[in-house]
Amino acid sequence: MARILALTLNPALDVTVSLDALRTGAVNRASTQHSHAAGKGLNVAQVLADLGHQLSVSGFLGRDNLGPFEALIRQRGFVDGFIRVPGETRSNIKLVEAGGQVTDINGPGPEVDEAAQQALLQRLDQLAPGHDAVVVAGSLPRGISPEWLEQLLLRLKGMGLRVAFDSSGAALDAGLRATPWLIKPNTEELGEAVGQALVDFPRQRDAAQRLLDQGIEHVVVSQGEQGVNWFSAGGVLQGVPPEVVVASTVGAGDSLLAGMLHGLLASEAPQQTLRRATAIAAQAVSQIGFGINDRAQLARFEAQVRIQTPGTEQEGDQ
Repeated sequence: MARILALTLNPALDVTVSLDALRTGAVNRASTQHSHAAGKGLNVAQVLADLGHQLSVSGFLGRDNLGPFEALIRQRGFVDGFIRVPGETRSNIKLVEAGGQVTDINGPGPEVDEAAQQALLQRLDQLAPGHDAVVVAGSLPRGISPEWLEQLLLRLKGMGLRVAFDSSGAALDAGLRATPWLIKPNTEELGEAVGQALVDFPRQRDAAQRLLDQGIEHVVVSQGEQGVNWFSAGGVLQGVPPEVVVASTVGAGDSLLAGMLHGLLASEAPQQTLRRATAIAAQAVSQIGFGINDRAQLARFEAQVRIQTPGTEQEGDQ
């Protein structure tokens, strides 16, 4: 299996609160509450570990609440490349209603000063060589500019690493300028990046083609229950997931990204790569937390995924 570096610049302690329905301005009673050391890169790393890969993790962690993160790193056997900074790693509150709707309240996170930024670059110079790919995923902490992120991605590319990138807003704009190997926006994020609403497939295809022409090799666009469109030099494939009972949509996109990396790094057939990745994302929304915990369920979901060319009803793996 591959050696993969997962970089989370702005990790979070996810506090997932389940309730029947959210009533604003009123007292709400939760049915369950779970806390997880998280952040998009760490979420991807957990799924990749379950798929058999060796993971190193890095980014910035606040010194005041290290416990859950260090426990996860030990439990998973990750190589720890995080830089510790003053303050608390942020907390993100996820309010999950019975129908699957999620309301996010994301904390700001610690301030990352220039010394910490330089320390991370030095750590990555030592840690990154020898990995097969690097995942850079999530938002930017305070003190990190989009321009700094762009230079970070270029630095990682300069080490010969395949860079998979997942972010949004100004961070996504900066990341696209560095032409990573793979990107995984959702439809709304991609529309914001190209400056137009992608209200139909032809607009999405045209936007993806511009990015492919720019030098990005894989544009993976997640669309929730509608599945995922994967654009590459080989054309476009759509993975349509099975219907599942939604527990939480948190981490579904991260799970999809992990599944895509798994297949691509193993040089699997495109249809199989997308089929498994779509199934992993479907499993993610059926549970609270991250990782592949039920192999039999995943196999059932995988058998139910439809692979097709967008706009058709035909299987794409004939």
